[in-house]
Amino acid sequence: MLRKILSFLALAFVLCAAQAQSYPTKPIRLIVPFPPGGGTDILSRLVATKLTEASKWTVVPDNRGGAGGTIGIAEAVRAAPTGYDMVMGQKDNLVVAPWLYKNLSYDPTRDLVAVAHVAYTPVVIVTGVQSRFKTLADVVAAAKAAPDSVTYGSPGNGTTIHLAGEIFNGAANIKLRHVPYKGSNPAMMDVLAGNVDLMVSSLPSAIAQIKSGKLRPLAVTSARRSTSLPEVPTVAELGYKDFDVSTWYGLFMPAGTPKDIVATVNAEVNKLLATADMKAAIHAQGAEVQNMTPEQFSSLLKTDYLKWKSIVQASGATIE
Repeated sequence: MLRKILSFLALAFVLCAAQAQSYPTKPIRLIVPFPPGGGTDILSRLVATKLTEASKWTVVPDNRGGAGGTIGIAEAVRAAPTGYDMVMGQKDNLVVAPWLYKNLSYDPTRDLVAVAHVAYTPVVIVTGVQSRFKTLADVVAAAKAAPDSVTYGSPGNGTTIHLAGEIFNGAANIKLRHVPYKGSNPAMMDVLAGNVDLMVSSLPSAIAQIKSGKLRPLAVTSARRSTSLPEVPTVAELGYKDFDVSTWYGLFMPAGTPKDIVATVNAEVNKLLATADMKAAIHAQGAEVQNMTPEQFSSLLKTDYLKWKSIVQASGATIE
């Protein structure tokens, strides 16, 4: 009996090794949990294009937006754990949404496996170049004079970006009125048109419009200034001590995906992230490369998952 068990285990090992060596044998779907045009979509398509060029794999983006990115994550959770479905996840739908949505269908620490961390970025507070707001102090003064009169758009309820606005409300003791959108792009269009006063945005979603002079950045929400916008102050510098909200992006696969496949994808992505070309491309989008092993990325997910529980609870925000 023992000999049969050992033989079975040896055969399973050989089959797994052969599977990893031949992987992939068909296109890999990369689920993008937000609509086209936003920061997640931009980075996802960049990764898909560059990975296809560098590895000769075929990586195909598939936008499945809605509900703050949770629909796309749920799609990935339901996929077969064969290595042919992965998702570009971030803080929004993995560590914030579980504490906001009362009936979320997934637990990110249980239902997904961390594959490869891609980048991190601060959140930026912007307004249209024609706006009356020239500084963050102008916003605070207007909000104090007329609570709930100053509006800010976000990519949707339950995103890190939405929460960044709510956290700033608390830090500044003001009341900005949140206007949720189904993704960054429609929110961007409305702030450019002046239909909302401000937008709280990931830097990749806003960088092109900032660089073109159509958006005025008022502050970044990270602990240190962005290397992409070194002239823009942090919220902490402007008098709100210890204010620090940033986001990260990374690839995940359904729980149960073979470890050899996870290791293979991680190695290819990290090889890509180490190239000067990829670093420059990600930096041009306002983000910064940060590669990790699957174990390191999994640890980051679990740490942030617990950290944001208290942040969300303190904000009082909930979504049915």
